[in-house]
Amino acid sequence: MERKEVVYVVSDSVGETAEFVVKAVATQFNGGQIEIRRNSYVDDIEDIEDVIMLANKDYSIIAYTIVIPALKEYLDKRAREEGILAVDLLNPLMNAFETRFNKVPHHSPGLMRKLDEEYFRKIEAIEFAVKYDDGRDPRGITKADIVLIGVSRTSKTPLSMYLAHKRFKVANVPLVPEVPPPDELFEIPRKNCIGLIISPDKLNDIRKERLKALGLGSQANYASYERILDELDYAEKIMKRVGCPIINVSNKAVEETAGLILEVLKKERSF
Repeated sequence: MERKEVVYVVSDSVGETAEFVVKAVATQFNGGQIEIRRNSYVDDIEDIEDVIMLANKDYSIIAYTIVIPALKEYLDKRAREEGILAVDLLNPLMNAFETRFNKVPHHSPGLMRKLDEEYFRKIEAIEFAVKYDDGRDPRGITKADIVLIGVSRTSKTPLSMYLAHKRFKVANVPLVPEVPPPDELFEIPRKNCIGLIISPDKLNDIRKERLKALGLGSQANYASYERILDELDYAEKIMKRVGCPIINVSNKAVEETAGLILEVLKKERSF
């Protein structure tokens, strides 16, 4: 009778990493013949004894990712006593890190999953910023962690993307005299909104450069000083009506303005 080939995947977290490694190795041996049995969230001696008992019944290997030292040592000891082959998938590399980089591991299970969650939160925030950029959909205003308002060329979009990489969901709304601001802007708490202003001279320079890049004449109304003054005046009235904090972005890098935004909002609320 052909013996069943079983690998018990044991982890003090989910066990996805260990299972992935086992499958990768199994493919080198016509892996369809290998049965993988995952044992997740192993966090005490009784859990390890259960695995040892099961592994004793089969012609098996234990492949594990256990970062809690006491549990790892116990599993190694019991596997030796029972003559079971147990393979540590993490500690050889962890030891190499510790030796070469002179760092001490946390020995805390589930950190990879936390990193994954952080990554997916960042992706979600970036997608949010793209979807609700430039006032495309006012419904985003009520869903956002931060709402940026200001006239054109006050770095609303770059700031939205920068803050999204910090995992904040950001919507931004352009303020244009000819277009009434969305009602949602006056429904959200003032602490969720930041107004961005800029000096007329700086905005005039920026808009002239923008028109030049587009191959348009710098005398267009978009860059005229009178138009800029009208827009800034209108924007400040809206910001005062909203009651939001206001930041002057003149001569500031995106990173600097983003830092100011977070500082201002920390005074209003706790992140």
